[in-house]
Amino acid sequence: MAERVVPESERRRRRPTKQGAVLSERLIVETALRLVAQHGAEALSVRRLGAALGADPSAIYRYFHNTDALLLTLADELVGRAQEGWAPTGDWRADLRAIGLRIHASYRSNPQAALLAAHRTTGRVHETEAVETILGVLRSAGFPDPLAVRMYHAFVDQALAFAAQDAAALALPQAALEADTEVWNTVYGKLSATTHPNIAATFPLLAADMRDSGYPFALELILDAMAARRPATSGPGGSGGGKQEGAAG
Repeated sequence: MAERVVPESERRRRRPTKQGAVLSERLIVETALRLVAQHGAEALSVRRLGAALGADPSAIYRYFHNTDALLLTLADELVGRAQEGWAPTGDWRADLRAIGLRIHASYRSNPQAALLAAHRTTGRVHETEAVETILGVLRSAGFPDPLAVRMYHAFVDQALAFAAQDAAALALPQAALEADTEVWNTVYGKLSATTHPNIAATFPLLAADMRDSGYPFALELILDAMAARRPATSGPGGSGGGKQEGAAG
């Protein structure tokens, strides 16, 4: 794609597209997410977007430098959706739990886009708002800045890593997903207690637990670890450190 982006004030297309819609950045992003959900990474092309929008592909140049710029916007959109409706409670654990689960859910609801975007750093408005909010929760809980930064890093990487892994599974063809799930019964369920005593002893629990994401429990583990490192002078709730910034979303 070309490397020219038209200023915001000059972007709007005056004539509707063939579908009767007025082209905008929002419409392009929503259409791109829909196409990626249906067709995967190969759908993220100017030609396909133009066809889906009923517009000349060159019109998309007015909004995005290239397909990577569009991808970063899609990534930021997923972060933004995770923040919609969130508000701080003042309880740092509850707030981080809600943020983590929202990030995870947003990526799981858009698995094909998550595969392309979970590892990217966008520097865009929703991502910067999320960084500010999470650091605000940690600092207001009384964690000193060096520890708050390390915890932010671990917290976000954990959420995104699980989101990417779970999204990859959800993006599999249905037959492959079902086959992977059935392995627990066809292989692990038939292992002998003589050769694999630990698997045999725990198999019913193991098979049941592996049907779902490990993220919610892993999130509780990291929250427990954070609590163990929280300065003793901090109160039981969220106060005791830097001032928490406004809620994301």
